[in-house]
Amino acid sequence: MADTVATDTFSHLLQPDTLLPLQYFAALRRKSAHEPERRLVSAVLQDAVDCFQKHLHARDRKSRQLHLDAQEWICSDDRSWPFSFENACDLLQINAEYLRRGLLAWRDRQLAERTRGKVVPLASVPARSTLNLRKQAS
Repeated sequence: MADTVATDTFSHLLQPDTLLPLQYFAALRRKSAHEPERRLVSAVLQDAVDCFQKHLHARDRKSRQLHLDAQEWICSDDRSWPFSFENACDLLQINAEYLRRGLLAWRDRQLAERTRGKVVPLASVPARSTLNLRKQAS
């Protein structure tokens, strides 16, 4: 008798939960309700990083302005407007300061590499005058 009472008491725990399809899909919609906004903010952030990197060494005015605008946006700590760098990183759960430091360090390395230049040994390339003299002597 005691076993029957215990079984009846806990039998509801072993029963499957009844869930209507409407309830199931409503739960899914709640999880992805902000997905379009996240995708938009992700695209804005990706475009800014692309402009920052792609136009770093730009010479024309338009491309140079794209780089400067992206740099200004990335370096700003203003949170007063929805699509600020800080708010975008918060929404995407990215550490804004870490990303900012990484991008600025990348920029500094690129600029240092560019100013350093490359040394090309000229000894391995024969001079034109030497080649012309050899052809004339033949």
